[in-house]
Amino acid sequence: MSETETGNASIGPLDIQRVMAALPHRYPMLLVDRVEELVVDQRIVAIKAVSMNEEFFQGHFPGRPIMPGVLQVEALAQAAGVLAVESLGLAGSGKLVYFMSIDGVKFRKPVEPGVLLRLEVEFVQKRSRVCKFAGKALLDGEVATECEFTAMIADPPKA
Repeated sequence: MSETETGNASIGPLDIQRVMAALPHRYPMLLVDRVEELVVDQRIVAIKAVSMNEEFFQGHFPGRPIMPGVLQVEALAQAAGVLAVESLGLAGSGKLVYFMSIDGVKFRKPVEPGVLLRLEVEFVQKRSRVCKFAGKALLDGEVATECEFTAMIADPPKA
């Protein structure tokens, strides 16, 4: 780990095993493949490799495959989940990060198979159980999707 100018620890890159240790999601809903950089209590840069083999491309849309916008927002939320659990020291704790709200979503470019979707998320506000984030998904440096969202950290539901 190295220290950034603000004194926050910088972690990364994190491979898929470390991502899976932080998130409960699994195929086909795991939408973060790698973390390039994570600055504790500040921001994360993660990657989603968008492959033609994704199940949703079969029907969205035949002849013109485009990643559904809701899944782009989900990928941003999962990157935020990694940021939250790593920043709060909850990796491997079994705690879940639940969406509470999504605001100001804008879809600016279609996300097609064969790209690396760069997920950049930062804390806007952080409390013990509720966090607000700003995120954007980029294709070759251009914003494809952007939004703000709020999430709650909680125990999983009892079986």
